Amino acid sequence: MEVVIGSSAAEVAADAIETLVRARPAAVLGLATGSSPLPTYEELIRRHDAGTGPSYDSVRCFLLDEYVGLPVGHPQTYRETIFRELTDALGIARERVAGPDASDPQLAGARYEESILAAGGVDLQVLGIGSDGHLAFNEPGSSLASTTRIKTLTARTREDNARFFGSVDAVPHHVLTQGLGTILRARHLVLVASGSGKADAIAAAVEGPLSACCPASVLQLHPHATVLVDDAAASGLERASYYREVWAEKPSWQGI
Repeated sequence: MEVVIGSSAAEVAADAIETLVRARPAAVLGLATGSSPLPTYEELIRRHDAGTGPSYDSVRCFLLDEYVGLPVGHPQTYRETIFRELTDALGIARERVAGPDASDPQLAGARYEESILAAGGVDLQVLGIGSDGHLAFNEPGSSLASTTRIKTLTARTREDNARFFGSVDAVPHHVLTQGLGTILRARHLVLVASGSGKADAIAAAVEGPLSACCPASVLQLHPHATVLVDDAAASGLERASYYREVWAEKPSWQGI
């Protein structure tokens, strides 16, 4: 696992995505929603609008999760959210953006797993992290080998997401989410986090034991995982000085 600390997380993540798409125009991107990836998405759009980014015409995208119970087209579905926050602006056709089918939660998990495999798997998966260490909507206690399935949101997670709905009462109780085992199949995992509210979760994920109590600790099992954090989110890391030193001395040609 590589840990990069500093204010340039969005730029580093955007560089990784653009490098991949230039090398593989038909790349498969895994996209997260929420506040953590937004600076990266804004940076990608800025570069695209400036004419310096690659073409995304052949890219395919898979979402991490989807709420159960919201009507198609509801502005807070993750499909509508990613259209609004990234893919429309990059010119990615909407039919090339897939998410779990919330209209059939009983069978949607297995079908979504099949569709990801049929696409050749995810090349780069963008991730955020919950304040309790959840990854996607794999809450503490989730199996480290889990696949896409329906999950019940905890009160804490619903409260964290209430800002998008206006009140906690409007937040659905269930989601379809990629499992931790599904996420681990992606070839490159890029987790971005900012703010002191994520410091404990980052410390547990990066330096704590591998445990279902902190689902994001599953990144420790991945051969190519990158954690991009600002100073506040890194404040709980005991080895922060080591991570800074390694990044400062890294050959520029290596990338992440």
